[in-house]
Amino acid sequence: MLAALGVVFGDIGTSPLYALRECFAGAGGLPVTADNAIGTVSLILWVTLISIVSVKYVAFVMRADNRGEGGILALVTLVSQLKYRSKTNLVPYILLLGIVGAALLFSDGIITPAISVLSAVEGLNVATPMFGPYVVPLSLVILVALFMFQARGTARVGALFGPVILVWFSTMGVVGLASVVQHPGILAALNPYYAVTFLIHNGWRDFAVLGSIFLAVTGVEMLYADMGHFGKKPIRKAWFMVVLPGLVLNYLGQGAYLLGAPTSVENLFFRLAPEWFLYPLVILATLATIVASQAVISGAFSLARQSVQLGLWPRIQIRHTSDSTIGQVYVPFVNMCLLIGVVVLILVFKKSTNLASAYGIAVSADMLFTTGLMVALARYKWESKLWMLLPVAGFFICIDGAFFAANVIKITSGGWVVIAIAAALFILMKAWVDGREVLRKSIAADSLPLDVFLADVKDHLPLRVPGVAVFLSGNPSIVPRALLHNLKHNKVLHERTVILSVRNEESSHLLEQERVETGDLGNGIHRVLLRFGYSETPDIPRQLRRIDNLGFRFDPMQTTYFLGREALIVSNRSRGMMQWRKRLFWFLSHNAQSATNFFHLPVNRVVELGAQVEL
Repeated sequence: MLAALGVVFGDIGTSPLYALRECFAGAGGLPVTADNAIGTVSLILWVTLISIVSVKYVAFVMRADNRGEGGILALVTLVSQLKYRSKTNLVPYILLLGIVGAALLFSDGIITPAISVLSAVEGLNVATPMFGPYVVPLSLVILVALFMFQARGTARVGALFGPVILVWFSTMGVVGLASVVQHPGILAALNPYYAVTFLIHNGWRDFAVLGSIFLAVTGVEMLYADMGHFGKKPIRKAWFMVVLPGLVLNYLGQGAYLLGAPTSVENLFFRLAPEWFLYPLVILATLATIVASQAVISGAFSLARQSVQLGLWPRIQIRHTSDSTIGQVYVPFVNMCLLIGVVVLILVFKKSTNLASAYGIAVSADMLFTTGLMVALARYKWESKLWMLLPVAGFFICIDGAFFAANVIKITSGGWVVIAIAAALFILMKAWVDGREVLRKSIAADSLPLDVFLADVKDHLPLRVPGVAVFLSGNPSIVPRALLHNLKHNKVLHERTVILSVRNEESSHLLEQERVETGDLGNGIHRVLLRFGYSETPDIPRQLRRIDNLGFRFDPMQTTYFLGREALIVSNRSRGMMQWRKRLFWFLSHNAQSATNFFHLPVNRVVELGAQVEL
């Protein structure tokens, strides 16, 4: 539970730094009145913390795990496996939804570190305005150091995450409670009547305030995505025993402060602290935002690895930073992109208030997707009755839809940044998925069926040479091009020839008895199928050494791996893709990590044979 505190709740735990402040700050904010303060806090408590987090995610969504893994891609996988009472094949559309959701979460991973760290460092302005010019440089220094540290892995600082966040939530609760004691009238916000009254009274006139209220729940998707690291019980216990009480007390405390000092809105969170505790609180808030940023960055790394395993993204370098925890990975390419994006955002927006205008669109859209997918799961897998499902689904769709609509109106004031980042990622991921399908069809059209090849080998035995040759094949029913080229040019076939296929399953992890499938094709030729979950590392040599039913062993010094390297030629024919998308696929394929590194093959035992393939 302590570890879950440090990783899962870092993002949602730093929302009090800016969520309630944004409801009243700026020209478009609410006027600071007692009714507005009580109504806004009541909305945050009942709609975001209780309805969305406690009921929707903790009670319902966390039931939808793919062998313990959570997140939008895990949910898409579960729904894709369902059998629908429809003649239309819904799987391609569900996969498309997963691509959009992944692109949105990546864009959220850029904004979260920027707004969190900026909000914390801006607390120095409460002490004295002299720190104003140093807020942006100090924020950049902290974030650059954080991203540079990623290569060492989260294991080195993981032991500090839980205690830091525990102290953070405890401190938030204490300073919030002290403010409530001074102005107990804010306790009226515990009555949901004031949330309903606030909505009825303000209506569409102050609809935009929902976009600010939504900032209180922006880290909820990470709660679901990180479920595989800790399990359901620790996360649920941490939420109800530590996180929820701390957040409730702090939001009540901020509302109480507004009742007592309605003219002071800037840096609302830090105004709860006594003067002697201001600097320690800024330091603690900065540490908490670093932890929150670390959680989002680590989540982006995990999402990148899952995207590669599911075929939504080209092979990229993935380093494991822990021998005991499979989820702790470092992805240099993603780390570099996130760092560049965060630095650009801070230099352009300069203030957390400005960034808040761009924040929330990605998460609100993913929350809406999650609700829709959960409805399909509840109906077709859990076989929920319609009379029970429709009211619950309608309630959450209305909430998620309202929040999404409130965030959409932020597009002109900064939200376009999120849309632009997500759109660019979506275009890249969709081009890669479609390009792979076109490439697969092109290769299959010019390939030799495996049964024809086996019959020819039986009738015309080639020269056999000692050793084990492993030929990687994307399609186990056809002959790998590398095998044909080797036989054509070298005129030999190894005594032990293995046609190896690697399949990325839609499950996160596989049992060892599910991982390997072997077959004897005759004449010393064998077929091996290795399966890996999308959260696993495809280490081929290690898995081959475990096989003991082929009549021989894979001796590392006697095994040679033959790979086919296709040189892609972009043709003028459409073949299901526009010209510019084919060129984009060519660029992604050209810069993808080599199969040698991705599958952990020994470089001194690899032979690559090239061929040209027309797209």
